[in-house]
Amino acid sequence: MGFHLVTTLLVVFVTIQNVPSAQTGKILVFPVDGSHWLNMNLLIQRLHTQGHEVTVVRSATSWYIKEDASHYRSITVTLPEAMDIEEQDFFVSLLMKMLNIQSEGASPVAFFKFYWELLSALSKIHEQASQMCVQMFENKTLMQNLRDTGFDVVLMDPGLPVGVLVAHELRLPTVFNVRWITSGEGHSVVAPSPTSYVPTSGYAASDKMTFIQRVQNTLHFILNTLIDRCVVCPHYDRLVERYFGPEVNFYHLLQGADFWLMRVDFVFEFPRPTMPNIAYIGGFQCKPSQPLSPELEDFVQSSGDHGFVIMSLGSLVKGLPMKITSEIAAAFAQIPQKVIWRYVGERPKNLGNNTLLVEWLPQNDLLGHPKIKAFVAHGGANGLYESIFHGVPVMAIPLLFDQFENVLRLEARGAARVMQATELNTEGFLEALQDVIQNPSYGRNMRRLSALHRDKPVHPLDTALFWIEFVMRHKGASHLRTESYKMSRLAYYSVDVICFLSSVLLLVTLIVGVSIWFLCGRFCRRRKHKQE
Repeated sequence: MGFHLVTTLLVVFVTIQNVPSAQTGKILVFPVDGSHWLNMNLLIQRLHTQGHEVTVVRSATSWYIKEDASHYRSITVTLPEAMDIEEQDFFVSLLMKMLNIQSEGASPVAFFKFYWELLSALSKIHEQASQMCVQMFENKTLMQNLRDTGFDVVLMDPGLPVGVLVAHELRLPTVFNVRWITSGEGHSVVAPSPTSYVPTSGYAASDKMTFIQRVQNTLHFILNTLIDRCVVCPHYDRLVERYFGPEVNFYHLLQGADFWLMRVDFVFEFPRPTMPNIAYIGGFQCKPSQPLSPELEDFVQSSGDHGFVIMSLGSLVKGLPMKITSEIAAAFAQIPQKVIWRYVGERPKNLGNNTLLVEWLPQNDLLGHPKIKAFVAHGGANGLYESIFHGVPVMAIPLLFDQFENVLRLEARGAARVMQATELNTEGFLEALQDVIQNPSYGRNMRRLSALHRDKPVHPLDTALFWIEFVMRHKGASHLRTESYKMSRLAYYSVDVICFLSSVLLLVTLIVGVSIWFLCGRFCRRRKHKQE
């Protein structure tokens, strides 16, 4: 008995020795507000349950990120002015202007005026964000406290890359929870991104592009690069020059992150080149549905065999103009399904008896309900991943940012029907919605995507947790990071090599040509001499 006990303890001891260390650590987090925070907060909650101590840096005017929470402690930084991105009215105003531009009759002057305002707003947001870095660096007590705390890693959303500079100052390894970065989609600065088959941020196209589309894609890539380098980066370049000196390059700091947790799943995204320090966690927020509240369950069950539809435009936009809202309400009133519509604002006068307006809805739980028939969505990544997870076909109305690209990906896979908000009317919306509900191909294709998305050896959230702890255990992951980002563009694309080899080839051709000319001339002279 004693021998078996000793053997068992020995086996357990050896097993523990071979399991990666699960020791807890200290994590400094730089999130981005709004819908991005919903993703980051899930990661933080999971890290907290694993026993890690999480500290979140937030601004005093933060919209979603609360100062007091049970699963993290916060550092609140007061900025000279609130960031525009933390104001809901900013996105409402942006949407209204964009809809006006997209509507018929918008002149080129109006378009360029809007685009100029958009670039100015982008520059201002990054200028405001950079002030957080200034406030932190100038607060010597705060910086000393951060050093004394002994953080193990900095976890950040690099959409606003303030944390990159703080991590460099504290000499800490970095992990990005990323989809978007200053120049667009995160892959664009860390992995090869051939414009021949990789759609550029802001250009809604598939990976099968015609010649004209490849030209347009390349032009978008050039435009994105110019905007990033001329509008966004200068704010951070000035900070780097001020605090670190000319020998440090901001873009190199951005590209030199130890690890990238990419909120991407290739069930949804088009295939593209990747790198060894990237792990894919697309849909990590998805989970099985929970029972609905009694009130919602009663409403859903009252739909009978027809089922129900939900509609949500996400967390950034309060609502559409009343003209568009009334067209949607009229279409909803004509379908036999019940409708649950997340809606804020003036109630449409033509709302049908089958439609329930709510200021908030348990989206994941509704999408997982067996009576769900379709999801009317704006195309945000979070909602689309949840619809993929639960196998619910989508009727999409893209409004802002990457939503146009997101819905195109689902449309290309036959799992969504897309309508533009400016072209929306009752008849068109009704026809499209009935098509998604009644045509079995949409549901079949979405269920196929769901099966692929769920078929993983490890849940994406567990993958994220592993790699964060991996970076903590090993004080970074530099062995997975290519040093190509330090190369000049001439060297990266081998322009210098091509020029050198072309010069050698030209020189050899010239030498051979001159030699042949010389030999031919000598032969001709010798022959002429013999004839004489």
